[in-house]
Amino acid sequence: MSTTRTLGDLGLSARGGAEAEITGITVDSREVREGFLFAALPGARVHGGEFIQYALRMGAGAILTDAKGARIAAKELDASHAALVVAQDPRQVLAYTAALWFGAQPETMVAVTGTNGKTSVSSFCRQIWCALDLPAVNLGTTGVEGAWEAPLAHTTPEPVTLHRTLAAAVENGITHAAMEASSHGLDQRRLDGVHLCAAGFTNFTQDHLDYHKTFDAYFEAKAGLFLRVLPEEGIAVLNMDDDHVAHLEPVVAARGQEVLTVGHGPACDLRMLAQRFDATGQDLRFSWQGQSHQARLNLIGGFQAANVLMAAGLVIASGEDPGRVFDTLADLGTVRGRMQLAATRANGAAAFVDYAHTPDAVKTALSALRPHVMGRLIAIIGAGGDRDTAKRPLMGEAARENADIVIVTDDNPRSEDPAAIRAAVMQGAGPEATEVGDRAEAILRGVDMLGPGDALLICGKGHETGQIVGDTVYPFDDREQASVAVAALDEVAP
Repeated sequence: MSTTRTLGDLGLSARGGAEAEITGITVDSREVREGFLFAALPGARVHGGEFIQYALRMGAGAILTDAKGARIAAKELDASHAALVVAQDPRQVLAYTAALWFGAQPETMVAVTGTNGKTSVSSFCRQIWCALDLPAVNLGTTGVEGAWEAPLAHTTPEPVTLHRTLAAAVENGITHAAMEASSHGLDQRRLDGVHLCAAGFTNFTQDHLDYHKTFDAYFEAKAGLFLRVLPEEGIAVLNMDDDHVAHLEPVVAARGQEVLTVGHGPACDLRMLAQRFDATGQDLRFSWQGQSHQARLNLIGGFQAANVLMAAGLVIASGEDPGRVFDTLADLGTVRGRMQLAATRANGAAAFVDYAHTPDAVKTALSALRPHVMGRLIAIIGAGGDRDTAKRPLMGEAARENADIVIVTDDNPRSEDPAAIRAAVMQGAGPEATEVGDRAEAILRGVDMLGPGDALLICGKGHETGQIVGDTVYPFDDREQASVAVAALDEVAP
């Protein structure tokens, strides 16, 4: 954007009272232009202070960093005319600065966190709003979807990208937005500065311990959505069926936030009463503040009902009439890569893809698919490289306990030895599981096993369209591979 702002306009104070006219902001030294504010942030491997010298050469007018960053580039900073802003938490300062710089946000915004279900809940929120004729988007793992679309590189983008995207959404007429709030994004303060009216918490199970190290640190990061980002006048929508989430209720209530509860318990505002499953979806009976309702959900998987009710709760918390919200539920469509039908064999057997990539997600997905399946349930699973290693045998165990047949294959091995990753998964999957390293061959074998009444669930990649081996991303789409396999085996055009 062409507008210039002073540091004071952005709420920043430089050392020595120096002032500067800012022409843009960035966290990438390669994007710095004359007069830019460069945010040199602490990183997991390299401190952004190492890149201050390059930002100054590109004409940066100001540097935002912490004390360590200032020390790293002390010589270059002393020799420059750039203003220096030193903050104890530069990530949070950047988030607020980006919000002020770009200015506009959709007037109604909600966010959802949790180990599983974030993408589905945010998508369902967007679908409900759109059914109510409100221009809406959801932002997260699948990019920006809805009345305006754009790609995103991360589930929760860094603040400059996030607020640039929110401002562009407003320019394109968007008034409502639902965001995924990842634990990484929350820990790194990326959402600070986003104006939320409500926030939801789906569940809490093992994931990302490679980053957070402990369960307590992982939970603390997610709880930050309610204890730091959501304002005191906001509404917290909590899944009371999860003990970890339920323990948060008195904490957020003490902050003064209104709490809207979802779950099976008799005291829940949105209470799930019963589900009935068939081959194409399910019927859901639920109550809102004691009054019963029923809705048809054209969604596979019992857990989808919990995601739908969480989304309905967030939309109600955003100010929409409950009755009108419930009337839209029958129109909700499958979220891309989430329990999505990929192909159907000539004998009627179906292959589904799902993003399940944690032990709990694999268990939940398989157990949720089971009531829809008359025959055998076949699972294809793998585990990503350079990620939480402790969950690998647990994922195999979850598949073994909830599927009739298990195939272990590769899923983004990255820099690790794929065979070593598969071996760890096989420890939990057991000796009866089949190991097939090539993912395309694994899918072909799984599809070939399908008899009448059977179903195949291909876990792990969901909406993804690439397989990461080393530093290379090879084109690969589970849905496409399943369709090709069915076409080859049934000798029909894909």
